[in-house]
Amino acid sequence: MARRKLSTFQRLQRGERLNRKERREVQQRLSLDDPGLDIIHRDAAGIDVGNESHFVSVPPDRDSQPIREFGSWTAALEEMARWLTQCRIRTVVMQSTGVYWIALHDVLQRHGLDVNLVDALGSKNVPGRKSDVQECQWLRKLHTYGLLRPCFLPPPEIHAVRTLWRLHHQHVCDAGRSIQQMQKAMIQMNVQLHNALSDISGVSGQTIIRALLKGERDAKVLARLRDPRCQASEEEIVQSLQGNWKEDVLFELQQAVDAYDFYQRQMENCDQQLQRYMAALPTRTTVPAPTSTLPSTKNENKDRTRKPRKPKPHQPAFDLAIELQRTLGVDATTIDGIDVITIQTILAEIGPDLSAWKTEQHWTSWLNLAPKRDVSGGRLIRHVRQHHTNRVGNAFRMAAQSLVRSESYLGARYRYFRAKLGGLKAVKAMARYLACLYYRLLTRGQIWVHRGTQEFNRRSQDRELAALQRKARKHGLQLVPAA
Repeated sequence: MARRKLSTFQRLQRGERLNRKERREVQQRLSLDDPGLDIIHRDAAGIDVGNESHFVSVPPDRDSQPIREFGSWTAALEEMARWLTQCRIRTVVMQSTGVYWIALHDVLQRHGLDVNLVDALGSKNVPGRKSDVQECQWLRKLHTYGLLRPCFLPPPEIHAVRTLWRLHHQHVCDAGRSIQQMQKAMIQMNVQLHNALSDISGVSGQTIIRALLKGERDAKVLARLRDPRCQASEEEIVQSLQGNWKEDVLFELQQAVDAYDFYQRQMENCDQQLQRYMAALPTRTTVPAPTSTLPSTKNENKDRTRKPRKPKPHQPAFDLAIELQRTLGVDATTIDGIDVITIQTILAEIGPDLSAWKTEQHWTSWLNLAPKRDVSGGRLIRHVRQHHTNRVGNAFRMAAQSLVRSESYLGARYRYFRAKLGGLKAVKAMARYLACLYYRLLTRGQIWVHRGTQEFNRRSQDRELAALQRKARKHGLQLVPAA
């Protein structure tokens, strides 16, 4: 009869913690291997985070059993923290494995331990077959010699804002899928409303769809429900509303509308909670840069008048721009392409303090917007493409793409990048430039002065003229302006 597999809780209660032979072999192999490096963190421990249990490794001289396995429930995490304290451990390192590290991180920090979260790419495992015992030992050894770089974690007061804003974004995505389901159902009935209206989630589209679900089938009556600002004519809407009505598809359409309304209510509740968390954030004051360091605004007053931006759909109901300006101390919407949604995404992910990045180069590299190059002996070997999911970097990329038709200095710069580099490289280059402007705005208090396309064209002409003059001097010639 086959032996029933024990759960993690039952196995740990019976004392079946580790394979003794494996623990002894790994301990001998790693403890005798002296790399000859300076010890940075002597009181260090390594944790291999898992779903059901965590493996912890401490220096061999701290306990008779330097590698132990603990469960993932709260009582086991408290026991782990007490054991680390008894072993005189001050700093702990662990990998960012899914969301399993969050509860462990909170418990260890509550017991006064310095917890370092590292990326799995920066702590590659020992050669050979991987096991949890090897992983925790390898993490502890790397951290002892200071070979691991901790990940950035936002301050605790930002955690709630980040949770609510990510939840709000998820509701927006779910509402978008409901809109797609509505369009699919109407196409199945050959109701081509999406061809007449650019957005069926607008006032005209939703009014017509809800009247249709209430039993109205007359296309002329439905067309008269359109908003007066709708650009589509009434005759065009009448032609698009003549379809084949099916009961099963109408039920599907009703389900999609109910789901859309549900997500709208979820967003309203989320916005109310988000407003309370935003109000609890401290007010930040910044010192503006001296007048001498600001760019010249001569003959640029006519370019500084911009049209007010329309609020985006699904934007929070409260005045988010005022809260962001109070929290950041500056109005970052003065940078073309960056709106309140972009700023809120950046604030929710990293907070208002950018002191964790010493320079703009560190900042853009962390955002995955800087080029990655392998250089050996001063020569460029290759360009490295790294695919990292960085929400802040993606927000700057979206802001860069919105400048394609902007009649501003940044819009002209982006179009210049597109003509010179191509689409994908232009988006990354422009996103990096926007990130640098945002960094300067928050760290040095510089005021971004809006400049139009004419200013960019003037600078381009000046650069071209300077290049021609250099070539002329090189060949002993002199440029003479045409009469």
